[in-house]
Amino acid sequence: MKFTHLDPRGHAYMVDVTAKTPTVRVATAIGKVRCSQQVLQALRDGTVPKGDVLAVARIAGIAAAKKVPDLLPLAHTIGVHGVSVDLELVTDHVAITAQVRTADRTGVEMEALTAVTVAGLAVVDMVKGVDRSAEITDCKIVAKSGGRSGQWYRPGYEPDAGIQA
Repeated sequence: MKFTHLDPRGHAYMVDVTAKTPTVRVATAIGKVRCSQQVLQALRDGTVPKGDVLAVARIAGIAAAKKVPDLLPLAHTIGVHGVSVDLELVTDHVAITAQVRTADRTGVEMEALTAVTVAGLAVVDMVKGVDRSAEITDCKIVAKSGGRSGQWYRPGYEPDAGIQA
């Protein structure tokens, strides 16, 4: 197996994507914040002491997607042209979905994952006073399109399963 971010001597370097043609690229990631029924009810009722948790988490996720090169040292600075972060209250968790779009030389998978995880961190931060056991779980890329490798779906997350790339 060849690692693309290691040179022949085994030293890390940033891959040069200058010669690549920009294409439209989309990545979708999901994750969960597992929390107590008390927190879920407070989220439904809008009574979490720190305020509108879902709105703050959505904005945190969008902002985070634009900061990936500051967080991951080998990530390229690319134009993040669109970000959506959706949060849904489910039976035992908050479901988070992020989709990131660009027209650039490299993909936006890390941006989508970062949006989901930081949105999850914002939820945990805002509910930790009510539920110290809240946790972020199951973060993963479920779909991507564009670039050399084209379209990809995680098994079980194909378009007919409700997730679109």
